[in-house]
Amino acid sequence: MEGSQVSHSHPYEPRDLQLPGFVPLVLSQSTIVGVYGVASLLVVSFIWIFSGRLAKRTIDRVLMCWWAFTGLTHIILEGYFVFSPEFYKDKTANYLAEVWKEYSKGDSRYAARDAGIVTVEGITAVLEGPASLLAVYAIATGKSYSYILQFAISLGQLYGTAVYYTTAILEENLFGRPEPRPDQKG
Repeated sequence: MEGSQVSHSHPYEPRDLQLPGFVPLVLSQSTIVGVYGVASLLVVSFIWIFSGRLAKRTIDRVLMCWWAFTGLTHIILEGYFVFSPEFYKDKTANYLAEVWKEYSKGDSRYAARDAGIVTVEGITAVLEGPASLLAVYAIATGKSYSYILQFAISLGQLYGTAVYYTTAILEENLFGRPEPRPDQKG
């Protein structure tokens, strides 16, 4: 059939989730995790070395590493998710699309573009990500607002986590991988 789009079966639950144009993963899970691990190690190492030049206390250096890591994760990974609604159609093995195809195996609300998930991730990517990088700057320069900023970001992350899990519970976790109930084993 010329002009028709081939759609592959997807690995997500529920099985009847409609993802027209779905393209299976190209990269392996170990490749995805490996690239993320190496990139994270490079970021943390760079910040650790940079922070040492500022003669900061160890706790400040650790906090700068954490906020740089989490800020870049929010901006890059979650930002891609928020602004790429059809990542599951990617045929190019784009690393960021592959991350979300793999991640959606654990929670297909991502592939389904659940409004609550997109909202939480959007707030995280657009507000908490940049604020995390601002926290790195505030700690490095000894700004008086660094503590309240870190508290505010942490509170936002806690709120996002609560919304994420509460919605999964209220939806009876219909979007994750189903676990067999005790009465269904065997």
